[in-house]
Amino acid sequence: MVEPTLTDRPTASPVVSLADYAERARAVLPPEVWDYVAGGSAEEVTLAANRSALDRVAVLPRMLRGVDRVDLGTRLLGRPYAMPVGVAPMAYQRLVHPGGELALAAAAGAAGVPFLASTLGSTPIEQVTGVGAEVWFQLYWLRERALVRDLLARVVAAGCRALVVTVDVPVLGRRPRDLRNAFRLPADVVAANLPGGRDSLAHSGAPGVSAIGAHTDTSFAPALRWTDLAWLREHVDLPLVVKGVLDPRDAVEAVRIGADAVVVSNHGGRQLDGAPASVTMLPEVVDAVGDRCQVLMDSGIRGGTDVLRALALGAVGVLVGRPLLWALALGGERGARDALDLLAAELRDALTLAGCPDPRAAGELRTRTAG
Repeated sequence: MVEPTLTDRPTASPVVSLADYAERARAVLPPEVWDYVAGGSAEEVTLAANRSALDRVAVLPRMLRGVDRVDLGTRLLGRPYAMPVGVAPMAYQRLVHPGGELALAAAAGAAGVPFLASTLGSTPIEQVTGVGAEVWFQLYWLRERALVRDLLARVVAAGCRALVVTVDVPVLGRRPRDLRNAFRLPADVVAANLPGGRDSLAHSGAPGVSAIGAHTDTSFAPALRWTDLAWLREHVDLPLVVKGVLDPRDAVEAVRIGADAVVVSNHGGRQLDGAPASVTMLPEVVDAVGDRCQVLMDSGIRGGTDVLRALALGAVGVLVGRPLLWALALGGERGARDALDLLAAELRDALTLAGCPDPRAAGELRTRTAG
């Protein structure tokens, strides 16, 4: 059953921007869950930089372009989508709402955008694709290649439209909030796509220890190499996306092994603290790969204006994460649908004000960086 959002409750002020969801979600989530989702690594310098760097990007709007209607439609990896936005891969979504991945994927399907299902999803991939959304699967490379093969076979059989390999997690970034909270998963939230997910280390807490970090360290392969991705390219007949690229040289290497797209990303400020904000590296990556693959961006996107900024800097689309989890926490599928509708309205307004009839035209805009 679809639960009501705060906008349905007469005593609540209306949600008028994606930013409104955050503090409302904080009020209803357990503090340790809020910290797990909201937090970053180390001193959270990169986490803060993602937002401040986006705020410094000014877009020069064009005037008298005769734009009275905006078409948000775009093509990502050769497939049509309703707007240049995807739902970022996020682990353990049932932490914030019982509907978890099923609810957020259904909302993405209704909005006509891709849902990126995480290896660490709390719902099996076969159930996620069953809701009818366009699903891309995000892969963390496991220590045993046999397990990677088995998981990939499931992904293909489930009907996923693309494979997104996250390359910036050789080990999980040290996240002080989780260490202070001795964060662990509740018994009813599991790594549903991994063997033994129900009795994993992620449920075993200890003071000063992140159970999720311990589980990740035993599950993921820290020594992933480009040759592994080349093997993947040869054995999986799906569009391949490399996520977690900041250095343009890595983007070029991704193109060399046959990637169809790269995602410029610092993992939402949750991996190497002190890494640059994703948006600051976006133009260099775009210049480095040219038209040889598509470039997307994530980390810090909080509304339609941010999507416009990314498009103006050369991205073909963005991935949105935390704001959609906050909306999910508040209202399940209905809350996530409302948030995606609101994002579409914000983007339509931003494109109109910038004189752009569609997302492609935004790539012709000029930008300035303040500070």
